[in-house]
Amino acid sequence: MPRCEVCDNDYDTPMEVTLEGRTHVFDCFECAIHALAPTCERCGCRVLGHGIGTPNSIYCCAHCAHEAGVRAARDHVY
Repeated sequence: MPRCEVCDNDYDTPMEVTLEGRTHVFDCFECAIHALAPTCERCGCRVLGHGIGTPNSIYCCAHCAHEAGVRAARDHVY
């Protein structure tokens, strides 16, 4: 049975995630997030939603983008 590439667990129902042509094996979504989710360029947290992207960076929110000098960034507000 394949082992999780993050925690090395040999869970009985592992999942495979293919990203950019490469297949990864995990035992849970938490491990997949730790391995594959991008990190905010400013604060380092994992970007689990859409985030705010520029051609060269990704930010978790408009605040971080603003702090990094991306003035046009806006969070979705009702």
